[in-house]
Order: sequence, then C-alpha cells, then structure tokens
Amino acid sequence: MEKRTLGNDFSVSAIGLGCMGMSEFYGPRDDSESLRVLERAVELGVDFFDTADMYGPHHNEELIGRFLARSKAQIRIASKFGIVRNPGEYKRSLDNSADYARKACEASLRRLGVEQIDLYYVHRINPEEPIEETIGGLERLVQSGKIARIGLCEVSAATLRRAHAVHPITAVQTEYSLWTREVEREVLPACRELGIGFVPYSPLGRGFLTGRFQDTAEFGEGDFRPNLPRFTEGAIDANRRIADVIAEVAAQKGCSPAQLSLAWLLSKGPDIVPIPGTKQLRYIEENVAAANISLSVEEQRQLETATASLPVVGERYTLEGMKGVNV
Repeated sequence: MEKRTLGNDFSVSAIGLGCMGMSEFYGPRDDSESLRVLERAVELGVDFFDTADMYGPHHNEELIGRFLARSKAQIRIASKFGIVRNPGEYKRSLDNSADYARKACEASLRRLGVEQIDLYYVHRINPEEPIEETIGGLERLVQSGKIARIGLCEVSAATLRRAHAVHPITAVQTEYSLWTREVEREVLPACRELGIGFVPYSPLGRGFLTGRFQDTAEFGEGDFRPNLPRFTEGAIDANRRIADVIAEVAAQKGCSPAQLSLAWLLSKGPDIVPIPGTKQLRYIEENVAAANISLSVEEQRQLETATASLPVVGERYTLEGMKGVNV
C-alpha cells in the first residue's frame, strides 16, 4: 500500500485502522474475530492502528497488545488520553494535566506491551487547563522516550497554533467525511500551514455513508448510534439522501459507497490518512481496496457539489459527547 507522511517524519499506510468498535459502541465484542481483522489488515499493508485508553475502557489497548505480542509486523500505534469514563457509562470528564498524561501513558504502555507509543494524542481539550502546560507534559514524555510524537484531537485552529508553538504537533485527528466537512474552514488550512498531518476518523460517517443503515431499528443491542442526533428517527430519514447520492456516484465509478468515500478523502491531499474502523473481515478488505481508486478533479467536484447541496440534519454528538470538541 502507498505510504503517507504525517508531520515531518511519521510514515504510515495511506489507510489506517480505527480499532474502537472492536471494544464497544458498535455492539458486542468478538475478540477472536477482531484479532483476525488485525491480522488481515497487516496482510493487506495496513501498518497504522488507532486506539485510546477510554475504548473499553482499556479493553482496546489490551486487545491490540495481545496482537502485538504474537505479531512480527512493524505496526505504528496511535493512542490517546484525556477522556475519563467508567465502564458502561457514556458520561465522561476531561483531564489534560501533565501528571495525568504521564500516568495514563504509562498505563497504556503496559496494556499495549510496548516501550514507546508512536503517536500520542490529547483525546479532547479541557478548556480549563492551559494547552501549553499539557503539551509541556507531553514533551517530557517525548524526552523520556515513552512517546515518539504528539497529536491533538478535535482541536480548534487557535489552540493548535498555541500547542505547536510549545512542541511540534505531528497530526490532528478529527471527524472528517462527506457529511462532516467543518475542518476545511480553519483546522485543515492551519495544519497545512504548520506542516501537520491530518487523520480523519469516522470517514464513513459511522457506517451511514455506506448505505447500510436506513432505519434506527437496524442497529443492534449495545450500539450507541441511535442515540446520536444524526441517527434519530426523524434525522436518519432526511440524511438518507446523502447516502443515496454517494451510492449513485459510486455505481457510476464501479466501486462501493465506502470505497468512494475513502477515495474522496485520499484525494484531498497526501497529508491525509483516514482510519475507517471495522471488526469484520469483509469490510477491512473493502476499505483497503479504496487506496487503489483514483478520482479526477471533475469526479471530486461532482461528489462534493452533490452532497453539499443536501443539508445534514443533527449534530455529530450529544451534548455529553461534544465535551472538548473544537476547543
């Protein structure tokens, strides 16, 4: 698979793997199947796994640690700290303090079974804690060799600039897809000005842009999507038109809606590395194949114009989920 570089020196596969859903939020766990997906991803050329301490909580890092212990592949690991939540609860608090970052990092290293985390993100920004102090604490983790690079998630352009002035930021991870394009206004331009890579999460709109979900009844037990504003009964009917447009263009292109959505993101610049998540073998194979699809400027324009003309109904998260977003 093609390699892309985030920041100055972080070379990773053009498509990474978001591992959150292997542990929660999208229905029951199946560790055996998830381990097979991780193995297949490596076979297909994916070398960039994304996790966080709050996924599970902790289970996701432990799962990846089990895989790393038995795999000889050179996997680049990104993890995150800063969201504090109890098992089974969506409610969360934010802690960006340097002391918490150190303790969280050391715990993540133990769970992952590695000596260094390749990219360590601040998962959400706590506006009550100066970002300069947070980055200063992470810089000390770089100096001690516990992390190699620093990243930020869902950050505003202004906070990104302040953070980057303390220590180089390698990547920003924020939701970005054909129905979530706010980053194009300020955050993505700031990344490019500063030489910072961009990692879109939920590049398939939590599966919605694939056309798989047409009704809230289709989500199984333990799936958090029906609680999200865009997936409520009234909103999903209106938003379905976006998925329909993507499906129509994908049919013209001869690929799946998922592949078209990922190919569109890849076409937005060589500094972009999407991390679609899945816990099923058929979807990891489908997603990775998107790296071989090229879109012309005219095809990009057609897709963007068609989707931009349709309003997106609903916020990305509930109020609880929006804590620390775009701060």
